[in-house]
Amino acid sequence: MAVSVVAIGARTPVGLCADASAAAVRAALTRLSLHPFMIDRTGSPVTLARDGALEVKVPLADRCAEMGAAALEEACEPLRGRGKAKAALYVALPEERPGWTGADARHVMQRLTRAAAAVCEVGNVLSFPRGHAAGALAIELAVRELEAGTIEWALVGGVDSYLDCDTIDWLDRNRQLQNEANRVGFHPGEGAGFVLLCRTQVARQVTMPPLLTVLGIGTTQEPKRIKSDTICIGEGLTDAIRRATALLELPRQKIVTTYCDINGERYRSEEFLYVPLRHWGPFVDSNAYEAPADCWGDVGAASIPLFIVLAAVSGRRAWARGRNVLVWASSEGGTRGAITLEIPEAKP
Repeated sequence: MAVSVVAIGARTPVGLCADASAAAVRAALTRLSLHPFMIDRTGSPVTLARDGALEVKVPLADRCAEMGAAALEEACEPLRGRGKAKAALYVALPEERPGWTGADARHVMQRLTRAAAAVCEVGNVLSFPRGHAAGALAIELAVRELEAGTIEWALVGGVDSYLDCDTIDWLDRNRQLQNEANRVGFHPGEGAGFVLLCRTQVARQVTMPPLLTVLGIGTTQEPKRIKSDTICIGEGLTDAIRRATALLELPRQKIVTTYCDINGERYRSEEFLYVPLRHWGPFVDSNAYEAPADCWGDVGAASIPLFIVLAAVSGRRAWARGRNVLVWASSEGGTRGAITLEIPEAKP
């Protein structure tokens, strides 16, 4: 039973809504700037990407709550005026780290639950504190429950921000912050993305044209993780992508566009090097990918929902190079996630 994305929402450093964010990424616009007071270990201002509508001193949990609520409300827009539809709420959140605690996660989830409750009847509420790839876990559960008929609607999203002094200091100590002393780090970012999912049959019944259809999902665990003595050779990521592409009807559904969370870190780039060597069949060009971190910085747990937003807008605006899209991401804790999606055929 097919499951489709019928609505999207986003809040990023390059746009306050889904269409603005996607247009900025398509144009390769960037919002990287110097932080007004955060200094790295070289004594230079930290370069990062931050939300243009939030004051820089807003605390981390409040930033995430504000961005997440804005993206969720945008994704909920088609449900307004349809009565109190019942929807599950599944949210990808950061892994625990300096500057981000369980209390922060609870604060964000409470805010998002209130925002959803203003539009629909909220059913199951679950958080997935698994970082970059957490969105794949959340969508995997949502799709399984939609197909089983245990839920009718699913609001699935992710939110993250690195704009906290303790977090920035932690990144700097671990040589993950890109600066004069470390050319293979990343620029911290922040953002939120949400998608509204339902069975494709339901979408047609309620006249909500599908933006994307989910073709496959793969989630795995990579044991050879960053910040360890082991050498990662892309086994977990390859397995996740292999699972996500297993049901494609080739060559008709070959992947044309890939969105991923490669961000400048050597670990991520080297992990991906091994993937095309093992699994190239489903791709038009397995080495071709788009890395939006160049525009909005690393957006952590918001990665996969935001990549899906980019794919949806590309189809809606007729920007897409082809109908089949892959999104994937890798979490520091080892979670790997990939999703294949199909853009509906354009009507003449």
